[in-house]
Amino acid sequence: MMSSMSLILTAAALVGYSLAPDKSLATLPVAVIFIAVMFTSIPAAIIMEHIGRKTGFMLATFFGMGGGAVATYGIIQADFWVFTLGGVLVGIFNGFGNYFRFAAADAVDVEHKSRAIAVVMLGGVVAAIVGPNLANLTRDSVAETPFAGSYMSIIVLYALALITLAFLKLPRQVKHVDEKGMKNESRSLATIASQPKFIVALICAMFGYGVMSFVMTATPLAMNHHAHSFSDTSFVIQWHVLGMFAPSFVTGHLIHRFGVLKVMFVGGLLGLACVAINLIGSSVPHYWAALTLLGISWNFLFIGGTTLLTETYQPEERGKTQAMNDFIIFTTVTIASLTAGTLQHNFGWQIINVGVIPFLIFVLLCILWLGNKLRHDERYSGSRLQEVLSEHEI
Repeated sequence: MMSSMSLILTAAALVGYSLAPDKSLATLPVAVIFIAVMFTSIPAAIIMEHIGRKTGFMLATFFGMGGGAVATYGIIQADFWVFTLGGVLVGIFNGFGNYFRFAAADAVDVEHKSRAIAVVMLGGVVAAIVGPNLANLTRDSVAETPFAGSYMSIIVLYALALITLAFLKLPRQVKHVDEKGMKNESRSLATIASQPKFIVALICAMFGYGVMSFVMTATPLAMNHHAHSFSDTSFVIQWHVLGMFAPSFVTGHLIHRFGVLKVMFVGGLLGLACVAINLIGSSVPHYWAALTLLGISWNFLFIGGTTLLTETYQPEERGKTQAMNDFIIFTTVTIASLTAGTLQHNFGWQIINVGVIPFLIFVLLCILWLGNKLRHDERYSGSRLQEVLSEHEI
């Protein structure tokens, strides 16, 4: 999934720019992927609750293969809207595929959830190498239609995903029961969403992903504007994707050792560091350093937010909680990717970067607030325990 996405992120904005009747629509083919993810998130969760995650994942790969075929046809016919439709089909697959991380988390005990999520995300390390290089190698493989061969290659990637999923084995979901062995009633979404941990988990994942998508989507256009070659753009995107996924080797361990809030806080700081570098200069080394840090920032915030989210629901509540979480996240990502091209075209790279600063500061403040609240609750619980023990002694 991520190899296909890193290929698309490398090439789609440039293809869109060459085909779009209005150049401000250049990033629309990327944006529709996230729009489709947004609208698929809730139906995907409901469908997989009924037919099982494995069957749902496998069925979704056919949408991915169809998306690759339609996008290829759109490029060959120089039809911007057909090319964009291909992105919709890819987004439907991604709407299902984003539950890969939850499938991993729900398959292990509480202690290993962050590590399970991180290990699954390690697939992105391969994606960072495969995607941009595949885009570069296949760019001119179809005569006079740049990137048609690149989109043909993602059909093969989705076919490989289908074959791999055939071997997937997931444990049966055990319902949560109380001390008397009775099945617990599922809480309402409002009750689940009102938990401080849920709120902060959602905010960190939502804005971490939104900021990453906003800056990353505009990057190929900004580099093209600054007269950098496509090979340089491919290099930068490759390192960005590596930054997104390579830290997964240690993210789960860091969360286990230092706590999820500290890891997420570092993620927010790295996002600000990315912005600072982008504002300083526009050379290839500037783009490389900034986008690599942006990737690491996303990794810490997204894996941290997902880990924190798993602490807020019971097994019988997982479907609707995960669906609501991903729907809100990808609504934000959709807005970010839709506006990135227009703002880059009309206002430039500096505004793109200045615009994300308030969101990153808000993320940091939310993490500090939750840390403060948890420490206060822990002290209160400790003092209440002492009172109860004292009364018992009396």
